[in-house]
Amino acid sequence: MLLRREKVSVLDGIERLIGLQAQLPNPPYVGLWTRLAGFERDELTALIEKRRVVRSTMMRATQHLVSARDYLRLRPVLQPMLDQRCRHNYGRGTAGIETAELVAAGRAMLEERPHTVTELRARLAERWPKHDSLALGYSVQFLLPLVHIPPRGTWGMGGAVPAVLAESYLKRQLSANRSPAQMILRYLAAFGPATVADVQEWSGLKGLRAVVDTLRPTLRVLRDEEGRELLDLPDAPLPDPDTPAPVRFLPEYDNLILAYADRTRMLTRTVQQGIWTKNGLLSTALVDGTVAASWKIARERKRATLSIDVLRRITKDDRAALVEEGMRLLAFTDPEAAQHDVRFASITSRPRA
Repeated sequence: MLLRREKVSVLDGIERLIGLQAQLPNPPYVGLWTRLAGFERDELTALIEKRRVVRSTMMRATQHLVSARDYLRLRPVLQPMLDQRCRHNYGRGTAGIETAELVAAGRAMLEERPHTVTELRARLAERWPKHDSLALGYSVQFLLPLVHIPPRGTWGMGGAVPAVLAESYLKRQLSANRSPAQMILRYLAAFGPATVADVQEWSGLKGLRAVVDTLRPTLRVLRDEEGRELLDLPDAPLPDPDTPAPVRFLPEYDNLILAYADRTRMLTRTVQQGIWTKNGLLSTALVDGTVAASWKIARERKRATLSIDVLRRITKDDRAALVEEGMRLLAFTDPEAAQHDVRFASITSRPRA
């Protein structure tokens, strides 16, 4: 949905993307604005408040916004990965505690009322004072199907987010089907053509080749420039390589970049070094379909300034297109600001791709 903004509902847009990474509250809103025609912030907030969209630990054990029905389908599929990540990250801190006992304790607390992870840590530490409270709290978040409740997690509402038991909150049960087959097909519909390694990188699940092999008779098989096998749905569009791709602004952690093991389809290795920091993936700007810059918005009094840090060579027309689209971005993110500015950061010290 980046060649042209699509006229689909917000819920359909989220499901076509199989969710949006949501480490922070605002990026999913920007991700939808850049893809959907006429998207308004209140539309997504309303879906979250009505429990039709939820925020939870999902793909890659990271926070995502997904539709409620996708949550119920996908969380059981992803649970083995979450169990493994929990053992890897927090097993030492919870050593000696039976997993079932820890899960039961966390469930009992969450049945009483919503808890932030900080509150869970404090209460669990009362029961197991000799264990790492951080490991206790986050283990419950990984092992139990929880969702975060608004208003935290909606536009501009950061901070600690209370969590509740998903099935109680949604008044529906999780799917009993743990097969990743349908998830793989959904991934290919959104991000194909792709390799098996790409699907695994996006989801966090390993060992998917055997499942892909059962789907192979129904898939289109292609090869990339390196001869690697790419899989796609048989009726998926393959735009002509010369199709113009307009300038687009992507938020932090956008899945368009994180959905692949090999990200060179989207950016050069040199550019990749410029968009990753110790805090994670920066917001990026696409020019002709690949990453050309990072961006951020600074707010001072009644002025909002979009700063664009160009990471590879672009033309004067590309710069003009970035300014034009950047002004539209500011109108979306900061409609209350009296002044909008777009500035290009110095690139004299930046490596050239």
